[in-house]
Amino acid sequence: MSSLKLISPVDGSVYAERPVMGVDDAAAAVARSRKAQKGWARRPLEERIKLVRAGVARLNEMSDEVVPELAWMMGRPVRYGGEFGGVNERSNYMAEIAQRALAPIEIENSAQFERRIERAPHGVVFVVAPWNYPYMTAINTVVPALIAGNTVVLKHATQTLLVGERMVRAFTEAGLPEDVFINLFLDHPGTEKLISSGSFDFINFTGSVGGGKAIERAAAGTFTGLGLELGGKDPGYVMEDADLDWAVDTLMDGAMFNAGQCCCGIERLYIARPLYDAFVEKAAAWVSSGLKLGNPLDPETTIGPMANVRFAKEVRTQTEEAIAQGARGLIDPKDYPADDGGAYLMPQVLVDVTHDMRVMRDESFGPVVGIMPVDSDEQALALMNDCQFGLTASLWTNDAGRAARIGDEIETGTVFMNRADYLDPALCWTGCKATGRGGSLSEIGFHNLTRPKSYHLRKKSA
Repeated sequence: MSSLKLISPVDGSVYAERPVMGVDDAAAAVARSRKAQKGWARRPLEERIKLVRAGVARLNEMSDEVVPELAWMMGRPVRYGGEFGGVNERSNYMAEIAQRALAPIEIENSAQFERRIERAPHGVVFVVAPWNYPYMTAINTVVPALIAGNTVVLKHATQTLLVGERMVRAFTEAGLPEDVFINLFLDHPGTEKLISSGSFDFINFTGSVGGGKAIERAAAGTFTGLGLELGGKDPGYVMEDADLDWAVDTLMDGAMFNAGQCCCGIERLYIARPLYDAFVEKAAAWVSSGLKLGNPLDPETTIGPMANVRFAKEVRTQTEEAIAQGARGLIDPKDYPADDGGAYLMPQVLVDVTHDMRVMRDESFGPVVGIMPVDSDEQALALMNDCQFGLTASLWTNDAGRAARIGDEIETGTVFMNRADYLDPALCWTGCKATGRGGSLSEIGFHNLTRPKSYHLRKKSA
């Protein structure tokens, strides 16, 4: 029997291993989930909300285990306390708006007719979650899907193999009925076979562009709804009237937090020429003196290893290619002796970069950022849009009207002004171009996890 092995970036050891579930056994588990869905959907909405909230609360009670477990699995330093802030903010908001988001649209309720549109659950929702924020990205769909009356089947990335197991345990211990929320250990062929057989009614996938294409191919012809959040190469544009220190601090944190492994992390920066030299100087100083690379289990560590050696290799390759093409790295390797050539990767700030370099076009997903000067809003806009991805863009100015005008022209899912690298649960989390399709959270997230169902009830003849 084949198995899934989680190699820890902390020391290269096998941290966890689970047997791959056979397709027949997995299909039987999904069938049980489908059977449980009808009863779950019949429960009052208030009861579903209460049970889902209890599951999140039980997960919070596991923080002493979860936080070091995350460090071992994907390298995030323990000093940041896991992902409970985001998990709780998103879960609470979705629970609070559920009544409104799922309320019927009443067209008529007269002596002669009842006409309304209701939100019906899809049925079985399949969540394929990534490793970089394994709890928060899963919660984005798991919580509203369950509240809306779906059952949920979760499959996590091998790099965070234990997360799905732990989430299901928390919700089950909190009283969620059996088979309403299940976790499967699947390999890629098994996943694709279940999808192609039409086992699910909706699929949410967060991961690579290649993974998204594989999901689409597997679902072709099944008419299964898809939500896809794929790659990103998010830009920041600092205008001449921006608060320089605020911009440097926020954008560099957005580029380096979680070792740069953030869906909406900042990967490329365009700075109005009057601020360019000062911004570059402050950004380099921020990275040189403000981060400590090391073992994520050490409370003093602020940047841990990348989740896998192969991820770090891609970032190193992009950086080396750019330098060979004329870019300059501003961070001295002597500042980061913990860089071991493997998963532990020093952060880097690059200047003299161009869009001929992969580091300014391809997703890096690591602690490297390129900075270019620009001479106009038009030039900045052209560079921000010169990308296959479109998740977020961060604009820095004191002029909200200017930001809105530029934002209207950016091909992206979210426009930020004077902030970056944040997911507001009241707003739809969505993207365009190769970043994917669909949207999670907000009222729209509930709409994507349900289908409209119309009722036209004639009470008596005219």
